[in-house]
Amino acid sequence: MQFHHHGYVTGDPRVLPASGTGLDRPDDLPDEVDVLVVGAGPAGVILAAQLGMYPGVTTRLVERRAGRLEIGQADGIQARSNETFQAFGFANRIIEEAFQLRAMNFWAVTPDHPDGIVRTQRTVDDPDGVSEFPHMIVNQARVLDYFQEYAAHSPARLTPDYGWELVGLQVADDGAFPVAVRLRRSVGAVVGHREYEEGEERVVHARYVVGCDGAHSAVRAAIGRRLEGDDAMHAWAVMDALTVTDFPDIRTKCAIQSPHGSILLIPREGGYLYRMYVDLGETDESNRGTVRRTTMEAAVERANEIVRPYHLDVRHIAWSSVYEVAHRLTDKFDDVPAELTGTRTPRVFIAGDACHTHSAKAGQGMNVSMQDGWNLAWKLGQVLTGLSPESLLDTYSGERWQIAKDLIEFDGEWSTLMTRSPEELDPAELAAFYVATAEFPAGFMTRYEPSMITGDAAHQGLATGFPIGKRFRSAPVRRVADFYDEHLGHHHRADGRWRLYAFADAAAPGEPSALTAWADWLAGSPDSPVQRFTPAGADLDALFDVKVVYQQPHDQVDLGVVPPVFLPRVGPYGLLDYEKVYAADPERGDVFDLRGIDRARGAVVVVRPDQYVAHVLPLTATDELTAFLGRHLLPVEGRGSYMIR
Repeated sequence: MQFHHHGYVTGDPRVLPASGTGLDRPDDLPDEVDVLVVGAGPAGVILAAQLGMYPGVTTRLVERRAGRLEIGQADGIQARSNETFQAFGFANRIIEEAFQLRAMNFWAVTPDHPDGIVRTQRTVDDPDGVSEFPHMIVNQARVLDYFQEYAAHSPARLTPDYGWELVGLQVADDGAFPVAVRLRRSVGAVVGHREYEEGEERVVHARYVVGCDGAHSAVRAAIGRRLEGDDAMHAWAVMDALTVTDFPDIRTKCAIQSPHGSILLIPREGGYLYRMYVDLGETDESNRGTVRRTTMEAAVERANEIVRPYHLDVRHIAWSSVYEVAHRLTDKFDDVPAELTGTRTPRVFIAGDACHTHSAKAGQGMNVSMQDGWNLAWKLGQVLTGLSPESLLDTYSGERWQIAKDLIEFDGEWSTLMTRSPEELDPAELAAFYVATAEFPAGFMTRYEPSMITGDAAHQGLATGFPIGKRFRSAPVRRVADFYDEHLGHHHRADGRWRLYAFADAAAPGEPSALTAWADWLAGSPDSPVQRFTPAGADLDALFDVKVVYQQPHDQVDLGVVPPVFLPRVGPYGLLDYEKVYAADPERGDVFDLRGIDRARGAVVVVRPDQYVAHVLPLTATDELTAFLGRHLLPVEGRGSYMIR
């Protein structure tokens, strides 16, 4: 964590100095905003947290609840989400309070044990080590808390505006704030110097609106989008319970199958609580109403039938629900008809459950929703600060729709397997599917196709372990200045910057090489992206965080011969940033070997603000690097006045 570069910090360094809209932020909603986010769920709060780092942008987050969410429906946190939490500065804190899933056990009735379930298989949760972060369980409300803390501590000092629900919106053909949003007070309250009555309405005008308001999204309805798909015609009871039991795996994730149905059992944080999804059987139009009225007492009774010969003595239920699986998806995630994409700027977006729904058992809803929000947030930030053209916003729906479609297909297969009877499904088949597809639910199968922000694979061979379009997979390195053992990706903060990782060629540090030529060009050439796109008067690394990783051990890298672009001067005092120069760490794993980097030629790995690899290029491909970044970044001289403050 870096601070003091703007002067000595005496308090919590996570509370950044207020600037821009954060200096005099009104308590009440202004009449005009740049971005209005509707709904403070996972997608909404990550949008707010990221946009809070753009204090020149007026962002407001409205939520119909009267205050903080106290208990959330979602609880599964995949490793990809923990990588995201690291960027927002709270991964370690939330990991400490979460339950970490290390294994999954499978139980079923077998021919040798026809009278009750037995454990048939144990599996490791992440057998291939796809991430250094764990798969874990924690209440959604705590995730929201951490993102809201980040937003409140950001330069924009962004906090939710509780007690507002969207009634409708209209998009005008022109105007600086073309979206007229009608809001209604869901609860009466005194906000600032004004007293609102419940039901009172007002209109706010926005440049952009993002609907993160759930499966029954009013924003989605207002732009004429619909969730299309099928019900699985299968019902489940879900409960968070405190239980005394003789079932030996109560603190291990389990898939349980018996002739009486199935249970997915997931331990929760705190050491005592667990979540249980209880199979209530197939539904049709004749019994749907009855199934939806299933009591938790009846669900517990059914659970006890499933787990025989064991017994569940449920002492307390903290939260419960009965639901039917539905796999639904909208045809697009913004307000522009498909045939007009590229000819009209999107003004209204939807994210999370507002545009895709699926079962909870794959643990994807909250995780995918957060990636929706982050994908869109930095793009809005770049457009609204004049860094990028509005055409960048077309990539949000284009990228995230395919990811949601893939998720729904995966979830449909997993949900179907979970509901098959022991006669239809060999227990080993379910376990094999879980192991074989582990990378998908972990969040690591997302791969964006070539676009204005994702390059082609012409030079992928230079760094085979950093697939273009997939998330930047971190690796251990050693920081040269202080011999600190670091994970390279952990230095990637949610600050809106692009990352340029220069992996050195084989020459010794300081010797003439492709790396030194690239570094000199990047710092000094008017054609380099640093010179062409960095805001005037900003620090050298304000837009591009440029790091170098040498092949030689750290004690063979002399900072005195490292090119200046890797030791930029920052802040009002022009202090040197020493945290951009790294060496391979053979003791923990050499990044050049781990990620298949060409030792003879080195490589440049370009990473987007949301941690996805945008391109892999040779150190000699300087013109190609500028041309690629120029697809979505505007030259300094071509920008308007609406800049980062």
